[in-house]
Amino acid sequence: MAQYTRVSGSVGLITLQSPPVNALSAAVRQGIVDLMQRALSEPEVKSVVICGQNGIFCGGADIKEFGGQMSGPPLIPMIHAIEAASKPVVAAIEGIALGGGLELALGCHYRIAHSKARVGLPEVTLGLLPGAGGSQRLPRLIGVPAALDLITTGRHVTAAEALKFGLVDQITDHNTVNVAVKFAQRVADQPLDARRISTYPCLCPSDVAVLFEEVMQRVRRTARGAIAPIACVQAVRAAATLPYNQGMERERELMATLFTSGQARALQYFFFAQRAVGRWSMPSGARWDTSKPRPVHKAAVIGLGTMGRGITVALAQAGFSVVAVETQEKQLMEAKQAISGMLERGAKRRGVAPALDKINYGRNIQSVADVDLVIEAVFEDMALKKKVFQQLSAVCKPSTFLCSNTSGLDIDQLACQTRNPELVVGMHFFAPAHVMKLLEVVYGPKSSPLAVATAMQLGKKIGKVSVAVGNCRGFVGNRMLKPYLEQALFLLEEGATPEFVDQVLEEFGFAMGVFRMSDLSGLDVGWKVRMADGLAMPDPTTGQPTRLRQGRRYSPLGDLLCEQGRFGQKTGRGWYQYDKPGSQVAKPDPWLHSFLDEYRARHALVAHRIDHQEVLERCLYSMINEGFRILEDGIAAGPEDIDVIYVFGYSWPRHHGGPMFYAATVGLNKVLERLEHYYQAHPDVPSLQPCHLLRKLVASGSPPIQKWREVIKKVRSQL
Repeated sequence: MAQYTRVSGSVGLITLQSPPVNALSAAVRQGIVDLMQRALSEPEVKSVVICGQNGIFCGGADIKEFGGQMSGPPLIPMIHAIEAASKPVVAAIEGIALGGGLELALGCHYRIAHSKARVGLPEVTLGLLPGAGGSQRLPRLIGVPAALDLITTGRHVTAAEALKFGLVDQITDHNTVNVAVKFAQRVADQPLDARRISTYPCLCPSDVAVLFEEVMQRVRRTARGAIAPIACVQAVRAAATLPYNQGMERERELMATLFTSGQARALQYFFFAQRAVGRWSMPSGARWDTSKPRPVHKAAVIGLGTMGRGITVALAQAGFSVVAVETQEKQLMEAKQAISGMLERGAKRRGVAPALDKINYGRNIQSVADVDLVIEAVFEDMALKKKVFQQLSAVCKPSTFLCSNTSGLDIDQLACQTRNPELVVGMHFFAPAHVMKLLEVVYGPKSSPLAVATAMQLGKKIGKVSVAVGNCRGFVGNRMLKPYLEQALFLLEEGATPEFVDQVLEEFGFAMGVFRMSDLSGLDVGWKVRMADGLAMPDPTTGQPTRLRQGRRYSPLGDLLCEQGRFGQKTGRGWYQYDKPGSQVAKPDPWLHSFLDEYRARHALVAHRIDHQEVLERCLYSMINEGFRILEDGIAAGPEDIDVIYVFGYSWPRHHGGPMFYAATVGLNKVLERLEHYYQAHPDVPSLQPCHLLRKLVASGSPPIQKWREVIKKVRSQL
């Protein structure tokens, strides 16, 4: 839909009307075509302004149309017609102009933006490229280097940056439509030939061939298997080397290839999955749309180690008043300095003042008496956390929400230490907490919908993607990580090397393989957990590490490395060797290879050739199998929750959609068949035994992922 009014006597105002972001649906496109024709045919109208209702210009294409037959006027001819118009057309950009919305604005002769508006071409994040002339017009307007940056990353830019690029003609703090109307009146008689971007020569640096080669190498490296960023470079190269019409044809060819790709389907699925997780529900039937969060004005963070510092920064940057408590004087002084540095660096990047005045520090837990919500971030030790929750329950207001930043401990045990267990939830942040997007909000059997809703809303306000999950060991992310890590260790025992396993996983698209990531995190972290669980212990009869624990296969390789003081990057030795402690450049370690050979010989393990397929299938399918168990147990509401957690928290490659979507893409019957194969070969590894829900889905004909919840509901009712 679009509305037409004539304002100031001579300006035709076309207002896009398609809430919430005025997406370019078939009806909106039809409205633009019809109303442009009307404006051009009315003699009284000398110029045209295009704007969007409710302070939003246009969020781009209507992604819901991608899955079906497209109808209505096509976007490219519509934008060409606007550019070819005989009367000046001005885009009044408020809120956002993204994707097709910015391409529409580029077809206009002038662009006026509000100072708080954001613009960008984020199609690459959906597995596509700007397919309505954006890849051809943008480099002609702002130059090849800047256009490559915006198109290959999909990043949004502020109005100030857009003005600096030359992407908009003017920015204003006033009513953008009024400013655009006055501007349109002033330019009504101006010639338009010099305002049609498609006629511009492409602004190329002298060493353009070298530029494209360097950019392509960088994009291939950072894309990690994603094809859309590479196609974006190829499209911009067409703008730089071909006439406009031929460049448009190349853009069309590349877009056609991407549009039908599996990666585009995965990325578009993930786009909607992010929205689905915000519509959380609990087993009690409580839902996001019936559970109103309570406002949080003042929050507290207990414990200012690495995680506590990051959480404090995230809260302060979002405008919350924060009480930051650390009982150790030395740790408190170090934390103050670190937090101030993080806030100052973050403020500099965003061009704002650092929120240093938002934080009050204290050494006494009494200082949190009047806060609305507390996030406990002390060391991951149940006894210590129980003590803190007892203290908080005694000190805080009865209405205060008590949250734990635990990565896997039982929330219910912590809730039992308090007067109001219904106000206790987990808030599992990921390091670094002020950067990582994911937040697992963990509800126990006593957690109230009010507490879940409040934690979810707080996460949203500090810029997190919050996912509500049930209470179990490891919650969703770490519970699924366990079999993935186990299989990687078993592969070493059977003949693989850390660098080969990592290479396969990184070629799949992970930012880091499992062993490089372990070295970065510190091998001692998991070792302490295993020791607390009674796993990292030698056989009492022989003193040798046993490969069987609690009736199942166990690999002591990580424990043996830790006993040697090899904790990863921090000690300069782990699964890899480093030039010095703290170095990040991982190098294969001949000592480690000899160690593995000796280990296999000691345990009479015969190494066999392990190929790429076995690494991927055993690591990924065991993880996916645990995901099905999580769905069966009701810990996650649906596959989208798991996929969002793994993309944002565990560097699962977004162009594969997430582990559960990947399983659907591979074929559930294949996942089942390969798990059965590996379970027969390794019957002492229960994580390889196919889950009942997976079998049920295959027996139901492997329905599309959007239909899984129906089967999950039936399976849960039978348990």
